This record gives sequence, C-alpha cells and structure tokens, in this order.
Amino acid sequence: MLNIAAVLCVATIYVRYKQVHALNPEENCIIKLNKAGLVLGILGCLGLTIVANFQKTTLLVAHVSGGVLTFGMGSLYMFVQTILSYQMQPKIHGKQIFWIRLLLVIWCVVSALTMLICSSILYTHFSVDLVEKLHWNPEEKGYVLHVVTTGAEWSMSFSFFGFFLTYIRDFQKISLRVEANLHGLTLYDTAPCPINNERTQLLSRDF
Repeated sequence: MLNIAAVLCVATIYVRYKQVHALNPEENCIIKLNKAGLVLGILGCLGLTIVANFQKTTLLVAHVSGGVLTFGMGSLYMFVQTILSYQMQPKIHGKQIFWIRLLLVIWCVVSALTMLICSSILYTHFSVDLVEKLHWNPEEKGYVLHVVTTGAEWSMSFSFFGFFLTYIRDFQKISLRVEANLHGLTLYDTAPCPINNERTQLLSRDF
C-alpha cells in the first residue's frame, strides 16, 4: 500500500512541477523553488518506500531513517509549495488557496513538534525498546506519551493528505498526454526510416 502511495505521490508531485513550470517560465525565483520542491517531494517518496520495505522489527535503522526522510522532506515540500502559492498570487491564483496551504503547514509543524517531543521523552526517560515493544497496556508507564506520539504521527500524515487535496482545483486546469514518435517502419536494428518525410509526400500527393 505504501509503495503504491509513493508512486502516486511521485506522479502528483511531477504534474505539479510541470504545471508551475508552464505558468512561470521566466520567473527565476519560482523556477528555483519549483525545482527544489520536485527534489524534496521525490526524496520524501523515497523515504516512504524505505518505510514500506524495511519493517521496524527487521531493520530498525532503515525504518527510522525512512520515516525521518518521509516526514522531514515531506514537510519541507509542503513549505516550499506554500511559498510558491504566495509568490504566484494574485496573478496566477487567489489568496484563499495560499491561506489553506499555510494552515496545513502549521498543522504539520505542530504535529511534528508534538511527535518529536513526546517520542524523545518516551524513549529516553522510560527506556523503551523500539524493536521489542510492539504492544502497550494502559497500565504501563509511558502509555499516554505513546498514544500522543502515535496520534501526532497520524495527524502529520493527514496533513500531507490534506495538502495534496488542495491540488484538485489546480489540476482541473491542466491536461497531460503521451505522444509516440516512430523512428522507423520496423523494430529491427536498421537505419532509421524517414517516416515523417514519407507521410508528408503521401499527403501532398493526395492533395
């Protein structure tokens, strides 16, 4: 599921990159931010695949590294896209979408800080083993911090989902297509055949 989500996120991030690039072909600041957003988004998706393929009980270092990469790069991606939304108003779109994305970024930051603070307290003061500790009882020490940490992690994930949902109206104003250009009449390793010239001659004869 996470691998499929990572692929869909990469596709969404790339479409957003191409859309912003088409809307602002000469703005140097926007071009740099747009490229930075593309790189950050892809790195975040890479972290998501690492989390999916390396479970906590199998390889803890890779799992935690993937989580840090996902949440860290994902948060920076949201921040960069929010700056882009600010730079593109009011010429490209209105202020409303900027404020919505800004609120989602604030939501993400608050969730991230809550998760970091509670998890650091939990795993330092209570000496919890990340690998062995899979099930919790309400009577155990640190249970409340564990619940808050888990809730903050899910809250941060939902802020990511909400941010991607803000692209719906933007993507309604763009269409993509794949164009196939043939370089020969066969698939053998022979010299390329000038198909375009042949078609042009045929069309000119018809007219």
